[in-house]
Amino acid sequence: MTPMEQFKRECTAFFDELNAAEQRPLVFGEGPADHPVLMLIGEAPGEQEALQGRPFVGKAGKNLDAFLETLGLKREEIYLSNVVKVRPSKLSPAGRVVNRPPSKEEKALFLPWLMREIAIVRPDAIVTLGNVALQAFIDDVVGNRHGRWSQAVIHATPEPAFTLPLFALYHPASILYNGSLKSTYANDLQTLAHTLSVRTNGENDI
Repeated sequence: MTPMEQFKRECTAFFDELNAAEQRPLVFGEGPADHPVLMLIGEAPGEQEALQGRPFVGKAGKNLDAFLETLGLKREEIYLSNVVKVRPSKLSPAGRVVNRPPSKEEKALFLPWLMREIAIVRPDAIVTLGNVALQAFIDDVVGNRHGRWSQAVIHATPEPAFTLPLFALYHPASILYNGSLKSTYANDLQTLAHTLSVRTNGENDI
């Protein structure tokens, strides 16, 4: 059994026991678990992700396609995951099941599992989408960190802590609610594409 298979088995057993009365499927990460160039981390699965059991599909998949096109990468070249691995949902006033932000308790429960996942994947760098993903590593907001590199400390007990380069982006969904962020997000993507290209060509380190 590979380390990733063991991780998924133990994570599933933990949350099955914890949430025995709930039927919320876990949506695990997807992609190469052997030092990919990037690990892209979002907030949590949405409706389509929960239905299909895959991260970054549906609307999130369309955003991902644009992201990958700008960076000149293919989906199978990067590892995709979320901080919270179940769909946070609530009933709307109309009685529909809709997405909601992850709760503080949900984020705290899943954070150790995310750290363990990162320690298995060992990406060259992390890209976070939105505040929930950024704050899994750094106590700050995207408005202060977007478009530049920081360092994320990965605590995966019992392994020693280690650091990885982290590039913060606004969540693509935020652009829908705030059109003024569109050019900022596009510029940040260009910065990420350039620094990755420089790094890949061996001209400099992140």
